[in-house]
Amino acid sequence: MKRAGLFLMLSCCFVAAHAQVKGVKHVILIGMDGLGAYAMQKAENPNMKQLMAEGSWSLTARSVLPSSSAVNWASMTMGAGPELHGFTEWGSKKPEVESRELDQYGLFPSIFTLLREQRPQSETGVIYSWEGIGYLFPKQAVNKDQHCPNDTATVDAAVAYLKEKKPDFLFIHLNEPDGVGHSLGHDIPVYYEQVGRNDVLLGRILQAVKDAGMWDNSIIIFSSDHGGINKGHGGKTMAEIQIPWIIRGKGVKANNEVKESIVTYDTAATIAYIFGLRTPRVWTGRPVKEAFSK
Repeated sequence: MKRAGLFLMLSCCFVAAHAQVKGVKHVILIGMDGLGAYAMQKAENPNMKQLMAEGSWSLTARSVLPSSSAVNWASMTMGAGPELHGFTEWGSKKPEVESRELDQYGLFPSIFTLLREQRPQSETGVIYSWEGIGYLFPKQAVNKDQHCPNDTATVDAAVAYLKEKKPDFLFIHLNEPDGVGHSLGHDIPVYYEQVGRNDVLLGRILQAVKDAGMWDNSIIIFSSDHGGINKGHGGKTMAEIQIPWIIRGKGVKANNEVKESIVTYDTAATIAYIFGLRTPRVWTGRPVKEAFSK
């Protein structure tokens, strides 16, 4: 009864989405762990730069605090910060703070929840390199849940899934360059070499979207959870909290620098806006409307 009551309360607290981006059938969210905004202009990353040229972007988007992984990946898909969703630590497996609201799956409501409730026939997936992602979304709400041992395997799985299922929504998580940042350091040549290798993997994802026949009616969002300094992150320096945020696709302005404030929880709100989903009042994220053509 308690869970049912919470679900009823949650269902009554949705606010209507203002618009759907016409003609969009697919959204692919690509997250690259530990990619600070400072890296975007320093690395050999032609695919990332091409996304920027063809879409809208900001290099002053921010993570939530602390600038750690689980906290920010949860915020990116849950539309709110840790004070509401409750995941507060680097490797949170469950909320350390009681979630302000719960969905029918017993988690804070996420973009996966909204899609399953409001577009129940949607094909949705999460394919990820860091196993910690698996604690941050309702597995019962997705069609595809696959943890892979490394970024190459993750991209292999994502390419196959894109071609086979043509998902409505897919979240792809890549664990680098965070690993190199921790082991060797950020903002050094070997870190940028890893960014370049991951850019090649990004290119494979983009090509798969084209090969699947999805390119003309898809939107791709590319971002990160945090940056880094020395061999770590979690603090309050701009190198740690400023992240890239890029969106490209149908209905999105090209070669457009977004000047309005973007926080990582605005990503979920933007995806909901694209699909025309009603969003829960407990979300603090707002759609990045400056990125879209009028």
